[in-house]
Amino acid sequence: SSSAGQAAPAAAAALPQIPPFAHTPAPYDGPSAAELLATRKRHLNPAMFHFYGEAMNVVEGKMQYLYDDTGRRYLDAFGGIVTVSVGHCHPKVNAAINRQNGLLQHATTIYLHPEVTAFAEELAAKLPDPLSVCYFVNSGSEANDLALLMARLHTGNHGVVALRNCYHGMSPSTMGLTAHATWKYNVPQGSGVMHALNPNPYRGAFGNDGPRYAADVADLLGTGSSGRVAAFFAETVQGVGGAVPLADGYLPAVYETVRAHGGVCVADEVQTGFGRCGTHYWGFQTQGVVPDIVTMAKGIGNGVPLAAVVTTPEIAASLQSRVHFNTFGGNPVCSAAGRAVLKAIDEDGLQENSLKVGGLLMERFEQLKAKHDVVGDVRGKGLMLGVELVTDRAEKTPAKQETLRVFERMRELGVLVGKGGLHGNVLRVKPPMCLTADDASFLADCMDVALSEL
Repeated sequence: SSSAGQAAPAAAAALPQIPPFAHTPAPYDGPSAAELLATRKRHLNPAMFHFYGEAMNVVEGKMQYLYDDTGRRYLDAFGGIVTVSVGHCHPKVNAAINRQNGLLQHATTIYLHPEVTAFAEELAAKLPDPLSVCYFVNSGSEANDLALLMARLHTGNHGVVALRNCYHGMSPSTMGLTAHATWKYNVPQGSGVMHALNPNPYRGAFGNDGPRYAADVADLLGTGSSGRVAAFFAETVQGVGGAVPLADGYLPAVYETVRAHGGVCVADEVQTGFGRCGTHYWGFQTQGVVPDIVTMAKGIGNGVPLAAVVTTPEIAASLQSRVHFNTFGGNPVCSAAGRAVLKAIDEDGLQENSLKVGGLLMERFEQLKAKHDVVGDVRGKGLMLGVELVTDRAEKTPAKQETLRVFERMRELGVLVGKGGLHGNVLRVKPPMCLTADDASFLADCMDVALSEL
């Protein structure tokens, strides 16, 4: 029995250790997780879900780390669902928010304000010409909703093409764009929306041959529509769908087809934008295209409710047939946060860091794929990565239960990852872009332990 007792501490000591970090969380004396869960069940949306078998009470965040109510530190490898871009409570963002909070919290666009105009100018400077007119809203769903309205007004057409496995939001209009049964209520939705073959390099019929998938869009417009279309929507790397990059060469071919049928091309950069892809500031740039409308949210504000639509002056003019207004769009505090995020990305070198540290993670994930048969695919760009688990590599059978076990075990070891894909068999790794090389090693080591224990 003594040898068994000695083995347990030795095994524990061999487990990966979270990198050192100089921050002491504030003491927590609030309600317990059990109390919060009971109150949530009584007073909050019953359709909401929580991660993990035992719900976590997260009470503090600092850069790439989160702390629970016991003070335990976790590596946040999901960034509040790809929303914390520059780091939790980033000092530059906090300072900008606090300064503006002390001056003016709300005014709306009926008055001039320096923060919103400066933010629009700085954001537009990050986009290629002729994308130069900004509309600020509150969420990605709202941004895509507005983009859809713009496209229909500008073109005079109604039909829209989106991709199977996509996610563009849960408003009544964007739910129709979304192509995941998980997120689609059984109500009338998606008027005029057609869903094309998903150019998934791993599971798709044509592998990584983008132009072959693009031919399906031409066929769809020729057979399932009037031949005229308002818009084509796509994420460059599908987020909720499981970090699925579009097949190479897909967007240039589709954009040409859609424009030939009278439509505009919309890039949903809600998850891929702001340097996360590493090689480029925007996901669409990885495919060598310039869209007509770009939607963005999540990382734009590092956690504040902020989103935007950026388009050309010509398309923007289409809204002038009526008054267009958004109460909170361009809110001074949110605008100050957005400006600080742009500054932090540049000054902290976070696009470059996404490329470097994302590259290290991909190397480790490739090694895990070689070591563990359950790893069917590793993919993504920069710090927008996915690890898909399968029970059979030939059949690509989704390993749903195995994914859940790895997901839970990684939390026990100190790493919080996401889980997604239509079948819930993809580990989503999309941390704050300040992730370090040591963090990446810790994350991969924890994943290795969890996979080894299956």
